[in-house]
Amino acid sequence: MKNKIARFLFVFSAFIVSAHYCTAQRDGVFLGSVGAIPVTVIQEETGAWRLLRNGKPYDVRGAGGNVQLDKLVEIGGNSIRTWSTDNAQEILDEAYSKGLTVMLGLWVQHERHGFDYNDEKKVAAQLEGFKKVILQYKDHPALLMWGIGNEVDLFYSNTRVWAAINDIAKFIHEVDHNHPTSTVTAGLDEKEVKLILRDAPEIDIYCVNTYGDIAGVRKNIRNFGWQGPYMITEWGPNGHWEVAKTKWGAPVEQSSSEKAKSYRERLSNEIQADKDYCIGSYVFLWGHKQETTSTWYGLFSAEGNASEAVEVLQDIWKPGTVKNRTPVLDSVLVNGKKKGEYIALTADEIYEASAFVNDADGDLLKSAWVIVPESRDIKSGGDAESAPTPIAGLFKKKLTTSAKFFAPSTEGAYRLFFETVDGNGHYAYTNVPFYVMPRKEGQAPKRAVSFKRIEFQP
Repeated sequence: MKNKIARFLFVFSAFIVSAHYCTAQRDGVFLGSVGAIPVTVIQEETGAWRLLRNGKPYDVRGAGGNVQLDKLVEIGGNSIRTWSTDNAQEILDEAYSKGLTVMLGLWVQHERHGFDYNDEKKVAAQLEGFKKVILQYKDHPALLMWGIGNEVDLFYSNTRVWAAINDIAKFIHEVDHNHPTSTVTAGLDEKEVKLILRDAPEIDIYCVNTYGDIAGVRKNIRNFGWQGPYMITEWGPNGHWEVAKTKWGAPVEQSSSEKAKSYRERLSNEIQADKDYCIGSYVFLWGHKQETTSTWYGLFSAEGNASEAVEVLQDIWKPGTVKNRTPVLDSVLVNGKKKGEYIALTADEIYEASAFVNDADGDLLKSAWVIVPESRDIKSGGDAESAPTPIAGLFKKKLTTSAKFFAPSTEGAYRLFFETVDGNGHYAYTNVPFYVMPRKEGQAPKRAVSFKRIEFQP
């Protein structure tokens, strides 16, 4: 009997310890046995809001994504954001091993994806599922806060989703006294602010995903009624829905250098300018993805080269530490015209493109030129898209800052992509939309097919 009692006490003690402490090991490196690191939000006597981690002020210098974490640390970042709990244990462990924290996303289902918030059984099942993961990860030392839902207000009509989010936040407050709750809206609208205040009072931090309209957050959030702390949880270039379009409807993307200017202005003039209320941000996207184009939102190329915006973040987060500068791109001309101008090319005719780029360090640049059809797989809310296939055989000549190419044979919308790398992990890029017109009837083709003469020896 004594042995059974002793065994029970030992197992019970082990359970208690495992519930409060995280023993982590990654790649053979012992991360230590630690419990949850308390994170709180306080309002100072001056009215300013502060995020405290382990009792010390913690200004979130974050990035959305879980790749290139060493680079994030190098440039002065301190936190990452996820949108769901997929691979959460691995992500939390790796973040902790590098001194980073995690805004851990709980992917609340969207009405636009078919979820019905009038179906009480489905709503209850969703809550029960979240309860399990909350209990699983609440004591991880890398956890900074909970992100309950991402842009659930996008193209929605059933506002009962906010009550469902409140139930999740309420459960978090009941079982986890160490981490604040948040929810994320698509942009900032007075209607959603008032709904969250009314239907989701358990939310501690209001989070906004915003791009070209970022100035509207600082200007309006308190006027709309939110007097607490807030964060910008996605920000970056102008969104593909916010830019000028060509005559055929193609959105005109900023170049890497134009985006770098936007990142600098938005971080300095909006996020950091409202420090009494804005407690930090997560830049988007710390990685690479296809969304409208292959370069619109990612801060890195597919090969892992960093764009000029990463350098901007380092300049602001960790001043004076940039050792090698990213190439700066002025423009690329197609047939003498800039992106956004009416560029109509004739099928199978030959044209020239010129790039105007500078590298402050005099690094040897290597460039790539690619032509792709305009993407037809355009989704909303960051849903996965397929990338169009580059068209082979169009280029007659490719040099570092110039190229000659044949226009595609088929009428339609296309983009000419240009990127250049400096050999030090940096790249500059842009793309130029153009439209191919069919050849006139009877017009002789300029593009001919040639064959090699091959002689066979018996």
